[in-house]
Amino acid sequence: MKSPVAALLIFVFGASAASAQSDLMITVTRPGSQPSSAGPAENFTGSVRVDSRFKGTAPARIGGAIVTFEPGARTAWHTHPLGQTLIVTAGIGLVQEWGGAIQEIMPGDIVWIPPRVKHWHGATPTNGMSHIAISESLDGKSVEWMEKVTDEQYRR
Repeated sequence: MKSPVAALLIFVFGASAASAQSDLMITVTRPGSQPSSAGPAENFTGSVRVDSRFKGTAPARIGGAIVTFEPGARTAWHTHPLGQTLIVTAGIGLVQEWGGAIQEIMPGDIVWIPPRVKHWHGATPTNGMSHIAISESLDGKSVEWMEKVTDEQYRR
């Protein structure tokens, strides 16, 4: 039995519009249905695990993942064309924008990094940290990776 919306779409726009409507469905991705992956060494220092990657279907531009940093692990310096939101879920972490002070972040903190702001984030030297990282793509790109954070920059 067709839904009232599908029936109306067929009546007004023909079968192709109803078919497009039926392609729009809620998707549930279960934990463990995707393999974990290591954060690439060219973009991270230390042991980093990436889980539960997600990406919206066009016209949506959103994407992200759950990222877990072991003590001392961190991203390289990077920017996001439309900004980034971090939701800290476990541990104690650090975040810093270029030229700014290092800030401590902990579970429940929501961190907004504005578009094109050069920054890094990761765990403290003695505690691991996990966060959900969310960003949007612009022209198919959601991040621009730069140089690694040096030990001297990290320990300031």
